[in-house]
Amino acid sequence: MNLLQSSFPEWYREVESLGDPLSGITDRIDFERIRPILSDLYENNTEKGGRPNYDPILMVKILLLQQWYNLSDPQVEREIRDRISFLNFLGYPEKLPDRNTIWYFKERLSETGKDRLVFNEIRDQIMARKISVRPGTMQDASFTESDRGEYGKPRGEDAKTRRSKDGASATKNHEKHFGYKTHSLVNEIKILERLSVTPANVHDSQIDLSIPGIVVYRDKGYFGSGCRGIDATMDRAVRNHKLPMKSIRRNLRISRIRSLVEHPYAFFKRMFHFSHVMVTTVQRVRVKTYFTAICYNLVRARYLDRIA
Repeated sequence: MNLLQSSFPEWYREVESLGDPLSGITDRIDFERIRPILSDLYENNTEKGGRPNYDPILMVKILLLQQWYNLSDPQVEREIRDRISFLNFLGYPEKLPDRNTIWYFKERLSETGKDRLVFNEIRDQIMARKISVRPGTMQDASFTESDRGEYGKPRGEDAKTRRSKDGASATKNHEKHFGYKTHSLVNEIKILERLSVTPANVHDSQIDLSIPGIVVYRDKGYFGSGCRGIDATMDRAVRNHKLPMKSIRRNLRISRIRSLVEHPYAFFKRMFHFSHVMVTTVQRVRVKTYFTAICYNLVRARYLDRIA
């Protein structure tokens, strides 16, 4: 650390006194436990050698900043060099990656599925601090919009526009959507437990995120679908058969509980501005969704510690 870098922590204390949303986040997570997960992400750690890789923990933190502040690759490349709060979150590294390195790192995560493992590790660390949680989960899904592109343009591998390659159309409550769908499982302290990302036309009932032996509360869209956990799905009326009063009361009880699942989606769209994506494949959307979910869980964990 040079003389200029040594003065950064003192400058940051002034920023922190004014309020920093990132304050206290790194104190709650042991990021070193992520290192073994990503140790085989690169292939140049061999006898043939190659240019040294950036620290994978540094790259993970950069992706968290990117999703936290809804930044593109060029924007996050600039901001991690310009903002003292970002440098503090990253640990004042001597060298920072460019936009291409950030993009390739996300590609490696999307191809290997390591993004899910990173999410699971951070979730487990958060949950280890909340040992008094009562069992119970809620499942739901929400749309993530994407670009439709010009009508008649090719899709798939031949696409030459920014139109989504894997996105699909869907209609819900007479509203049309195009893009993807995030399926999530939330526990009773509003921590995201599990995620799945699909094209928008995949029906909610086709994705089961429930945990065996744990009750899962779901809305009427899941009526009649299978469930690995203890099923607490709302009843739905069928043709020529009205719901009995017993089922109506049961639905009201379930609705009050499962409404907690809306909390993460509100954070996704209002705080992290994660309602529209520019990437074109479901794997890339999955990476962005997992890291946005990590950001949400970290914010939620800080709140729970504050009220404890």
